[in-house]
Amino acid sequence: MKITVDRDRCEGLGMCEAMAHQFFEVDDDEVMHVLDESPGEEHRATVHAAVEACPVMALTLTG
Repeated sequence: MKITVDRDRCEGLGMCEAMAHQFFEVDDDEVMHVLDESPGEEHRATVHAAVEACPVMALTLTG
């Protein structure tokens, strides 16, 4: 699976980081960074929940 970010939509709100801090991080400038773009299948439920929690729908999970 692969995490994709729509940078035009992302507002750095941090919901993804709150749900899955091992995969997402919002820095001091409110820029979100994906720490692992291709997490293992065993993390699908956690990553999916974080993607779904994004209030501006800036994240996509494929694969």
